[in-house]
Amino acid sequence: MTPLIPGWLRGYSRSQLPGDLVAALVVTMLLVPQGLAYAALAGLPPQLGLYASLAPMVAYAALGSSMVMSVGPVAVAALMTASALTPLATPGSPEYIAGAILLALLSGLMLFVFGLLRLGNLARLLSHPVVSGFISGAALLIVIGQLRPLLGVQADGQTALTLLVGLAGSLGEINLWATAIGVSVLVLLVLARIHLPALLRRLGAGTQTADLLARLTPMVAVLAAAGLVTGLGLDQRLEVVGSFPSGLPSLVWPALDPGMIRQLLLPALVIGLIGFVESVAIAQAFARQRGQRIDPDAELRGLGAANVVSAFSGAFPVTGGFSRTAVNAEAGARTPLAGVFAAFMIALVLLFATGLFRALPMTVLAAVIIVAAIGLVDWSGLRRVWRHDRAEGLAFAGTAVGVLVLGVEWGVITGVALSLMPLVWRVSHPHLAVLGRVPGTEHFRNVLRYRVETHPAVVFVRVDEILFFGNAEGVHHALEHQLECDPPPQHLVLVMLSVSHVDATALDMLEELNDSLADRGIRLHLAEVKGPVMDRLRNGPLLGRLSGEVFLSANEAFEVLARPEDAVSLTGRTR
Repeated sequence: MTPLIPGWLRGYSRSQLPGDLVAALVVTMLLVPQGLAYAALAGLPPQLGLYASLAPMVAYAALGSSMVMSVGPVAVAALMTASALTPLATPGSPEYIAGAILLALLSGLMLFVFGLLRLGNLARLLSHPVVSGFISGAALLIVIGQLRPLLGVQADGQTALTLLVGLAGSLGEINLWATAIGVSVLVLLVLARIHLPALLRRLGAGTQTADLLARLTPMVAVLAAAGLVTGLGLDQRLEVVGSFPSGLPSLVWPALDPGMIRQLLLPALVIGLIGFVESVAIAQAFARQRGQRIDPDAELRGLGAANVVSAFSGAFPVTGGFSRTAVNAEAGARTPLAGVFAAFMIALVLLFATGLFRALPMTVLAAVIIVAAIGLVDWSGLRRVWRHDRAEGLAFAGTAVGVLVLGVEWGVITGVALSLMPLVWRVSHPHLAVLGRVPGTEHFRNVLRYRVETHPAVVFVRVDEILFFGNAEGVHHALEHQLECDPPPQHLVLVMLSVSHVDATALDMLEELNDSLADRGIRLHLAEVKGPVMDRLRNGPLLGRLSGEVFLSANEAFEVLARPEDAVSLTGRTR
């Protein structure tokens, strides 16, 4: 029985309870408006946002590895849900809701199976620039899309361009009440995020307390707006959340329609992978602060189980949320039991407090979403990546633009393609360096970067990449080019320190190189060959036909092949 109990629960102490209870209360106050808002963003009834905050948090607490991760509805997953389902059904319709449930089930099953197969390294399939670019592009798309409910207009569109065109055509239909309330709340939330923590600190609040209180502004704004609309009788003049069922969710069996499954498999995979990569990044960031470790395989199982139970709760895909996780950690959460307590408090809201949100204007939810989405745009990350590597910066920007112009799924595909192109270029055009010995040492360095000793009879070339079918011919030509000198050298030494793999095509290339050099009186030698590469060489004919020798080090080859009667010259440049 013990292995079925999470390790954190087996070692739970009463001293951890106050922190977990306080964190749960604070997270609940943030999660209620977020749940309602993200359900609206996904095109679903508001109660589904709260359903997605119940069982998924308990499931993750049982199987996940982060002590503070808050799992539930998030903006990007909600946008991706809407993007996947809008072409297939009318938002809010029974078919649409069934599709959202199926998305959560498929995504959860895939993640859970990946976790059982210990495929936690899937987090590395999407580079950080691609993930950051995707989230930034999706956040901007969310902001543009939420201008519709913020202004109280109806406009169609799935991409930034079509949304903006639709908005431009609806400017004459702007609801002034919705715009006034929505923009006021938007300004309030922005000012609270920027200035409220400093104001509270000046009034005597501690830094952590001030930050927590500032993060709870959305809940205050939501309740105040609902009270204002009720008091002024404005619920007939602008769109409101309206009444929704109270009580806990019923058990739902997802509709397993084969046609719908085929259409949603790819979106479910993309939603799952993006959510997993982002959740692992969040979990690792907070784990490092606490000296803890994250198990990516456990994260796959935890997130997978969270999505599966979300489906059986009648809700939509969930993942880890950065803002809620930050609030959870800052509020003093010590273990995942804080998430279980938060789920219990959400259940109390569903049972007894849904009436508080009946008159909540949709324009206020739009303001909450816009402020949350703006915080996801990583401008500083783009500048940092661009300075470090233009190719990765292009992948970041290209992914963001792809999401805005082409939509969510094609944006991911664009980003992956842009990140793979430099990689394919690098491995297919490997760096080759002609080496010489640093005077007075046994070290060999690039003749273009260091002042080194060279010998006219021996050419040392280092290949800085794996050798495979994609670069074998190019390496062959580059090596031949290095030998075009008068008089030609007598020896070519391939320094293979950086070669970790040689495939069959590359082995054939080395054999052809050996034969062609032998015909010209040049011997081919190998140096510093890695063990796995040597194993492959031993299984082929190259070593038996090699015109030269295999040396343990480049220096050993230099000592053996550089004849004393030939002058050793200094070449290259000082570093």
